[in-house]
Amino acid sequence: MTIKLHCFGESGHSYKAALALQFHGLDWEPVKVDFFNGETRTPEYRANVNEMGEAPVLVDGDIRLSQSGVIQQYLTDKTGKLGGEGTDRYEVLRWVLWDNHKLSSFAGITRFLMNFLPEDKRPAETIAFLQGRLKGAYAILDAHLDGRDWLVGTGVTNADLTCCGYLYYPEPFGFDRKDWPNIDAWLTRLSAQPGWKAPYDLMPGNPSDRA
Repeated sequence: MTIKLHCFGESGHSYKAALALQFHGLDWEPVKVDFFNGETRTPEYRANVNEMGEAPVLVDGDIRLSQSGVIQQYLTDKTGKLGGEGTDRYEVLRWVLWDNHKLSSFAGITRFLMNFLPEDKRPAETIAFLQGRLKGAYAILDAHLDGRDWLVGTGVTNADLTCCGYLYYPEPFGFDRKDWPNIDAWLTRLSAQPGWKAPYDLMPGNPSDRA
């Protein structure tokens, strides 16, 4: 049975789930969520797709899951891959939780404010504050990757697939790979893996659609 992923290309959290599906080698198809025209705020979406009004949402037969970290863990439980070996499982989870709190949360809102709001409505002080928090997160990630190929263990895990979620997007939000050489090398290694695709090549939805 083909797994369905309700997602849209601009969503970094959707990208984490889509990339995990790719790396697990599972049969899946995207279902476009029309986020920018308000689909996730409709009663129909909240009743039939996700009561939280968010994407991504994975549907696998009778299983319906939201939150990218939960989706990644479900896929790991399904295939036995990407979750880490032995006690490394807890280290993978630690990075998933750190990313959702310290990296992706700030990257997502900063990128939205800088690229998807009209220029005259972009709050400069808020953006500067968020970029400061992000700089601290990049420093932690870059330092951890010093001398390592992957965040945990000797191969790709959910830790890598969650922390990379926003870092491949082309829109500016204060992240420049050349400023963080260990992150840059890690992203290059990850993008060379079988199944990897850039966000807008993997999911429907692109800012150019609204240009």
